[in-house]
Amino acid sequence: MTIDWQDYQTRLAGFYDELLAPCRNKQIAACALRDYLASLDDNALRERKNAAELAIQIMGITFTVYTEGGNIDRNWPFDIIPRIIERREWERTEAGLKQRLTALNLFLNDLYNEQKILKDGIVPAETVLKSKDFRQQCVGITPPHGVWANICGSDLVRDKTGTLYVLEDNLRVPSGVSYMLENRLVMKRTFPELFGQYSILPVDDYPAQLYEMLVSLAPPKRRYENPEVVVLTPGIYNSAYFEHAYLAQQMGVELVQGSDLVVGANDCVYMRNVDGLKRVDVIYRRIDDWFMDPEIFNPESALGVPGLLRAWRQGRVALANAPGSGVADDKVVYAFVPKIIKYYLDEEPIIPNVPTYLCMNDKEREYVLAHLHELVVKPANESGGYGMLIGPMSTPEEREKFKQLIEENPRNYIAQPTLSLSTAPTLCDGKIVPRHVDLRPFILQGETTAITTGGLTRVALREGSLVVNSSQGGGSKDTWVMDMEL
Repeated sequence: MTIDWQDYQTRLAGFYDELLAPCRNKQIAACALRDYLASLDDNALRERKNAAELAIQIMGITFTVYTEGGNIDRNWPFDIIPRIIERREWERTEAGLKQRLTALNLFLNDLYNEQKILKDGIVPAETVLKSKDFRQQCVGITPPHGVWANICGSDLVRDKTGTLYVLEDNLRVPSGVSYMLENRLVMKRTFPELFGQYSILPVDDYPAQLYEMLVSLAPPKRRYENPEVVVLTPGIYNSAYFEHAYLAQQMGVELVQGSDLVVGANDCVYMRNVDGLKRVDVIYRRIDDWFMDPEIFNPESALGVPGLLRAWRQGRVALANAPGSGVADDKVVYAFVPKIIKYYLDEEPIIPNVPTYLCMNDKEREYVLAHLHELVVKPANESGGYGMLIGPMSTPEEREKFKQLIEENPRNYIAQPTLSLSTAPTLCDGKIVPRHVDLRPFILQGETTAITTGGLTRVALREGSLVVNSSQGGGSKDTWVMDMEL
């Protein structure tokens, strides 16, 4: 039995499909994959799925779910049907991502220095200065190259018309890139013949690009003397520990915890090793601001390094991402990004925002409260799909709870239309069915800018679900940017 694309089409119910819609538009890459999948019977699909699951188990690709009973390590949920993007479309997306991060970094550097954008009234001062991620301790600092957010993961979605939007930006400690890289390795084992037949652009140069970017941040006198780069992790119980260890190993740098580092009397950072102390020049930190330096932030934190912020302020060590970067991925600030792009670059956004209602504005809040059953409501600083209301799927009790939350703290909530997220063919219970997806590309910015070819496609494995996060039942796909002009 082969795939019944006609039956698949009836399940779409008006959604934009990432495979069939491009194929209808005669995009060669999408049509080639559709025809290939149609040639596989149930046994072939089952064998490929089993091969992928075995590879994930052997490679030890896991993620951690936090539960009331403790932390559970699970094998990475992976779908073997890749997502296809043609190269010409991806080039425009790349340009939009570069534009966006460039403007956000100009905004951050202005915010922590002259604050021109606030004085000119483009962004209300109280919106950012009262954000929980604004760090007064960072005022007056300009990091290397004027870049605060060196690693960004922007989440992209399509609506039912196929229009691409930026759903949100992640500029604090964005995660998921290791799964993008491992997905590709699994797919090469699962469908080796397709990599020989088609021009699928590579992603495996990301660790080298990341290392090159981090080196570019080193203090000037150390930058060309083989600077020491480390990855700072909270430890093995963090949900992204697999990624921390993976990236350190791929870059050939040390993976350290706060207890491995010490700030000397000269305000330089040193790493403890068997030979004594070794100076550290760049820290790719995977811990939140609040825990990174107990002298400045949380005095009870055992994860950070006393004096680390002082060393950074003195220019003795570089931190990626810089503390304070999170103010730019506050979901309230997100609503102002089109204005931020226009202000700093004098350009219109290449990739638009999803229309957003700010509950701190009286008229917009009234609309949100009257239309909770239609909207997605999000807290300003949560991540992972937590703490939000999906109106069309909510109960009256849930809507009443959110009404109270919004009225108590309107600054903390935004609302957006419930987008009909695009779908992609996904193998579930032995059948290929449409499931909703998003895309998280990763952008690196230091001395130069680099963008992953594609990114991490996340998929809502539960039927009808719009939540793609792995912690809430989501999975992922390999993303193939294909050059078919050969």
